[in-house]
Amino acid sequence: MTTDNDATIRTDTAVPIDAARYREVLGHFATGVVAITAVDPETRQPAGLAANSFTSVSIDPPLVAFCVAHTSSSWPKVKSAGRYCINVLAEHQEGVSRQFAVSGADKFAGLSWSPSGHGSPILDEAVAWMDARPVNEHIAGDHIIVVSHVDHLELAAADGSPLLFYRGRYGRFTN
Repeated sequence: MTTDNDATIRTDTAVPIDAARYREVLGHFATGVVAITAVDPETRQPAGLAANSFTSVSIDPPLVAFCVAHTSSSWPKVKSAGRYCINVLAEHQEGVSRQFAVSGADKFAGLSWSPSGHGSPILDEAVAWMDARPVNEHIAGDHIIVVSHVDHLELAAADGSPLLFYRGRYGRFTN
């Protein structure tokens, strides 16, 4: 491949990337934080996980995507429900994100929620939420990319600002 200045760029060699350096560099990209929630059909208890790898994919059809680690013990419970709620966390919900990120913990301890039209937990005080269902999964390294169809969505707190994650820390958006 050549560029406009005729400099050759080799694309056939891969340079090993140090994991710490990878996290450091990609940490400079600010992301929002979501909690993906469902009711486990086996136990009838709410289940969920936190993700900051969430993005809009398509408007027509309405598709979003998020990534989950292969090692997640929560994703199989959420996936088995067949549908879930993607809650966009508010700037004051750092504790909720941390709670949903802990493996094996009671993710809903002390939290209030109400069921969506399909029964998935909508977390109180989230900025927005989407009722969705999985349509495709793609294996990508140590994660699974889950593409989801959005069936319903709402702004839950019109004036709320989202929780952000940047350089390994939580933050908020200021004008």
